[in-house]
Amino acid sequence: MKAEALFWRQCTEAVTADGSIDAQRLMDLVIATYRLHESDYDEIERSAETLLRENHALKGNISALSQAFDGQKKLFEIILNNLPLGLSVFDSDQRLTLSNTRFRQLFDLTDEDVIAGATIADLTAKMRGTESASTKPGRRAGRHSSATVRSSSLRRREWLMDDGRIIQSMVTILSDGSNISIHADITEDRRAAERITYLAHHDPLTGLPNRIHFREQVDATLTERRPDQQIALVHLNLDRFKSINNTMGVSAGDKILLQVAERIRASAGSENTLARLGSDEFAILQTGKQQPRNVTALAERIRRELSKPFLHGEKQVELSVSMGIAIAPEDGEETDILLKNAGVALSHAKADERKRERFFASEMEAQIQLRHALEADLRAAVENEEFELHYQPLYDLVQRRICGFEALIRWNHPARGRVPPMDFIPLAEEVGLVVDIGRWVLRRACNDAAQWPEGIKIAVNVSAIQFSSSDLTQDVSEALAAAALSPSRLELEITESVLMENLSEVLPILHALKERGIRISMDDFGTGYSSLSYLSSFPFDKIKIDKSFVNDIVDNKEAHAIMHAIILLGDALGMRVTVEGVETAAQLALLECEECDEIQGYHISPPRPARDVPHILSLPPKNSGVTRLPEIKH
Repeated sequence: MKAEALFWRQCTEAVTADGSIDAQRLMDLVIATYRLHESDYDEIERSAETLLRENHALKGNISALSQAFDGQKKLFEIILNNLPLGLSVFDSDQRLTLSNTRFRQLFDLTDEDVIAGATIADLTAKMRGTESASTKPGRRAGRHSSATVRSSSLRRREWLMDDGRIIQSMVTILSDGSNISIHADITEDRRAAERITYLAHHDPLTGLPNRIHFREQVDATLTERRPDQQIALVHLNLDRFKSINNTMGVSAGDKILLQVAERIRASAGSENTLARLGSDEFAILQTGKQQPRNVTALAERIRRELSKPFLHGEKQVELSVSMGIAIAPEDGEETDILLKNAGVALSHAKADERKRERFFASEMEAQIQLRHALEADLRAAVENEEFELHYQPLYDLVQRRICGFEALIRWNHPARGRVPPMDFIPLAEEVGLVVDIGRWVLRRACNDAAQWPEGIKIAVNVSAIQFSSSDLTQDVSEALAAAALSPSRLELEITESVLMENLSEVLPILHALKERGIRISMDDFGTGYSSLSYLSSFPFDKIKIDKSFVNDIVDNKEAHAIMHAIILLGDALGMRVTVEGVETAAQLALLECEECDEIQGYHISPPRPARDVPHILSLPPKNSGVTRLPEIKH
């Protein structure tokens, strides 16, 4: 009720009968009305106070939220502009609504370029690069239809920038046609991937195709071969290249390999495919109609180029090469067969020192199979100890007596019978079995020698592989200890090849053996290229002159002069001289006149089993007028 109406009513109620107003009555009515509404006024006051408090709190919350929003906004801007990836957001009209600093950096755009509302076309026109053709969208890719969006909501695009960088964009297309894109510089990743792919198919040293790539090229060439076309595959292997690595170091070997690769590349020409298959192995794929004439000419060019000395600093290095050749389709129409047959031909070329390139022939396969069978039998022989030692006397010409024996291995095969050492020793060296065989020979020879008189020594041949692939010092020590044999009675014979393999590694071993009292002898002296130089690198106890120098010393003055010179050389160096292959009394007489120290050969005795040694030692002294010993009957 309005205050005026209420007051008027109260005034009416306060009028007396005579029409006058009862002031007291009016006062009471006003006070009564006030008291009636007093509680309402208190509630209103309390509500007002509550509203004021809530309003104040709300203002505080709004202020806090505003500050939090500002903080979140700043954080978002910090994160957005410090992302390592570029970010851009376009609305359904393909206009820019959001981007970050990295986006501008990646595409060389300015702040003015990326204002809100800029179109994709505008930005693309300002980019210093072009989109990769393989990732360009079709003509209808401007505004995406719902069908397009449903079929592909994620797209990849690449940009090749003018400075060579590659930028990849991953675009997520939303249902309304707008899109969110992430942009990354993938230049280094792409180069690394390309490098990995390259290394997977190329040799890192020479840059030539490797075995995997070469096989792929052979596959492709054979597939595309015309009926009248022949394909030659040449498998090349450097001879004794390992000795260069061992004596000069791997770094020097790599430098020489680079020269080798360049010479072969020049010889092969750009029309042929050259690859490096392994350490010192190469292969060439040649196509043409004039086979085998073309590949023969190619092999001759390569041989001629590789026969020229290679330079490492001021040092000259000479190399030779072996080549195996297979021709498709005659020798195979599949990659595996062609590669295998070229490898078979290479094996025969390396075995035949007179001819260093060989064409594959069908009978070679049978020979390789026989070789594999022999290898299997040889491994079984090591396990079953099918070997025995024969001993050939060493005869002292001054004391006119046998002073020792050389241990010579024999293989008694259960089915093949007696296998000559020249048939299995090279194979044992090639497949690594010579270490086990050599260890067995040392033990057996020392055990047998321990049964002989004290003054009789034992000579054992040691392979180069025993120096590099086993602990020879320990093997010798164990053999001597097991037999209780004095080290002074053991003589180790090494060839020049032992020193050629790795002189720096071999010499400390030789010195350690010599310090123990073991005698060291150079076998086959004069047959190598550097025998004289090696005599100055180590104090050998003895040099053994190869039997090839003995054959003509009686009738040939030049051969006699060479023998005379070698004996004088040994005497001057304080080394005993043993002449091998003495077969006649005339040869013995001449060597006695030359004051040679020792002889060895069939004139004294052929190699005999261990059981015959006591009988040989009991025979009377040998002289130039006595015929060779009679055969001992068993």
